[in-house]
Amino acid sequence: MALDEVRDDFIAGKIEAIFFENANNFYKVMLVTVTETNTDYLEKEIVVTGTFGQIQEEENYRFYGKIVNHPRYGDQFQVSHYEKNKPTSASGLIHYLSSDKFPGIGKKTAEQIVDTLGLDAIDQIMNDASCLEKVSGLNEKKRQTLATSLAENYGLEQIVIGLNQYGFGNQLAFTIYSFYKSETLKVIEENPYQLVEDIEGIGFTKADHLAEHLGIQADSPQRIQAAIIHELFQGSLNSGNTYLEARQLLELALDTLEKSRRVALEPKLVADMMIQLAEEGRIIQEGTKLYEKSLYFSEVGIATSIQRLMENKKKIKYPQKEIDETLALIENNFDIEYGDSQIQAIKEAIQSPFFILTGGPGTGKTTVINGIVNLFAELNGLSLDPADYTQAVFPILLAAPTGRAAKRMNETTGLPASTIHRLLGLTGREKEGSEEAKEVEGGLLIVDEFSMVDTWLANTLLKSLPSSIQVIFVGDKDQLPSVGPGQVLTDLLDIPDIPKRELVDIYRQEDGSTIISLAHEIKNGQVPPDLTVNKKDRSFINCTVNQMESVVEQIVIRAKDKGFDAKDIQVLAPMYRGKAGINQLNELMQEILNPNPTQQRKEVKWLDKIYRIGDKVLHLVNSPESNVFNGDIGEIVGINLAKETDDKVDELILQFDESEITYKRNEWNKITLAYSCSIHKAQGSEFKMVILPMVRQYGRMLQRKLLYTAVTRSKDLLILLGEPQAYQFAIESEGIARQTSLKARILGEEPPFVEVVKERSEPELIPVTVETRTDQTKIETVTTEPQDFRLTLEMVNEQRVDPLIGMEDVTPFQFM
Repeated sequence: MALDEVRDDFIAGKIEAIFFENANNFYKVMLVTVTETNTDYLEKEIVVTGTFGQIQEEENYRFYGKIVNHPRYGDQFQVSHYEKNKPTSASGLIHYLSSDKFPGIGKKTAEQIVDTLGLDAIDQIMNDASCLEKVSGLNEKKRQTLATSLAENYGLEQIVIGLNQYGFGNQLAFTIYSFYKSETLKVIEENPYQLVEDIEGIGFTKADHLAEHLGIQADSPQRIQAAIIHELFQGSLNSGNTYLEARQLLELALDTLEKSRRVALEPKLVADMMIQLAEEGRIIQEGTKLYEKSLYFSEVGIATSIQRLMENKKKIKYPQKEIDETLALIENNFDIEYGDSQIQAIKEAIQSPFFILTGGPGTGKTTVINGIVNLFAELNGLSLDPADYTQAVFPILLAAPTGRAAKRMNETTGLPASTIHRLLGLTGREKEGSEEAKEVEGGLLIVDEFSMVDTWLANTLLKSLPSSIQVIFVGDKDQLPSVGPGQVLTDLLDIPDIPKRELVDIYRQEDGSTIISLAHEIKNGQVPPDLTVNKKDRSFINCTVNQMESVVEQIVIRAKDKGFDAKDIQVLAPMYRGKAGINQLNELMQEILNPNPTQQRKEVKWLDKIYRIGDKVLHLVNSPESNVFNGDIGEIVGINLAKETDDKVDELILQFDESEITYKRNEWNKITLAYSCSIHKAQGSEFKMVILPMVRQYGRMLQRKLLYTAVTRSKDLLILLGEPQAYQFAIESEGIARQTSLKARILGEEPPFVEVVKERSEPELIPVTVETRTDQTKIETVTTEPQDFRLTLEMVNEQRVDPLIGMEDVTPFQFM
């Protein structure tokens, strides 16, 4: 029985024909003769659609789901899960075994199998294939073929049906099956919590409901371990921390465990399990800090790589006179005059093995990057002519976290630039912390927008660099930190020995632009006195959350009338839900900028979204093989309906800068509408017009770095919407600092990792103070202190231990 007590509508019947099936995603369209239903459907036949295993014509199934009306094909039954009725008659079983699913088994052989083994032949073969030896006339080759085919066909179907009965829909069931194959049900029944670690889209709560169904108790060690490991990883993702304090993790795990089943647990049980997991090395512990393993080793890896790169200092020797003369030549050739701070930054960067350049908008970071590139080329006798580096590895490498940022680097320098993922040969499908990157070859690497790089990617990048390469990280320390855990740029800027330069002089403020000065005031935590005063390039519209849709609608209609299109206008919002949320604003703007009132244009529906040709879309994942990355914005340039394609599946054709990609329906979860998007997703991009709503309803999202990042996305026009109090609160709120230990590791303040080996005695453990329930009303505070088996002089003097234990005629006093 499924986990949910309430079952969907169902239709039972025999499959008359399979009209279409896609081998890649198991999608099928079938005609079913209806024998039973709890719906109002009165016809004798119905078209059934969904994802299925090796389903068989002429067999009876029960399908659960809902009736939907297709605009062209009429009523169809959309299946969420299904059950198969095994062939109950001899003729049905013979027909099944003699089908083309089982090569070499004809009707006569099938009859012989049924006569010998009976109507439960399938179960007997699945349990023990040797039973086929009883069937006369069936040689070994046919026995093996039948057993293998049955496992692949009937076995797959039974696994999917089994997963359906555990509460998984077909699509998720096939995702699980694709990972575990024939071991699927065994894995789930032995440890359902393994799904949390292995399968995207399955959280602890879903796995825990399955575990409860399988009889795993609320206080079982298996369950508590899973909650701790899950919350350590998920807690880091949610907070951006690279570690959690023991107390934090204890509270998170307890909260998750008790919310999932509404069963109170003794905190000491969880605290003791945290200690056990640290002892076993499944989580990493330093003092009271607890790390998910990949984050711990990524921080250690970054620290090691930085120290390795810094040792290259002695190898970089350019005569100061040559640097000065070459820089003057570059200024003359390009008709540019660098500011004092820019000259200082260029000179320091060219002589440093590792250098960080930071600064806000308009301070000339791009100008300095160009200066460094040209100076490096001149000092090393390199030509920057594209014809000279197309056929070989060029010694100057440029990279950025997003495709849009990499494209900007290419446009401003004239040199090839790539995303970090593409530079490293990553596919984007690697598990966090396990990326295997190719070794980078080059003499100088410049990485822009480095504030967006998280701990995992920073480690993967740095460990792939040869010790001889010069490295320059460029970024704005006041922007939002990475989406993933860590604050690598901020931590590196706090290391005194790392050469760095912050550009503070504002150069780009032509034509009286006020957006840059506004950004710098926000960065400094100052509420501008003219925040709500309309300027040439920015304006403020005071409105409430309930008025937001109407105001955005008026602005976008007016902008459209003035010649702005979807590419020019970008709404940035902190949250997805609510009246001023991203989802609501996307629907609104789609109807203004790309309507389809007569329904004459092609459009397709995906979940709660409608996609049309001309829609602005956002890519949600990294797809380096297609040169498209998380945060890239593109346009739908074509739609192929299922009837127009060879495999009968709807397709969207998307244009991202220079890449045109076709996505089949099962890949549409990689995209979403992009008329409005989150501020995090907009990092690395710039837009002609930014519309920025801020209301108190955004709550904890109102932070200085969030507002500053949003404002700096605007190139020409900035329209601020909402409540002045919300903007003031955001400017005055610095947000919560992330917990990281990278800085301490580089400075040598954190202890090195020492792996616990079998020969070692008890490792140092974590003392955790917890609250323990003595009854339903009283709570006492208890400190769980681990036992320490190390022999000390104090223990001997106080006669708490016999000093001769484990020794042969030797006492500790002989070593004093």
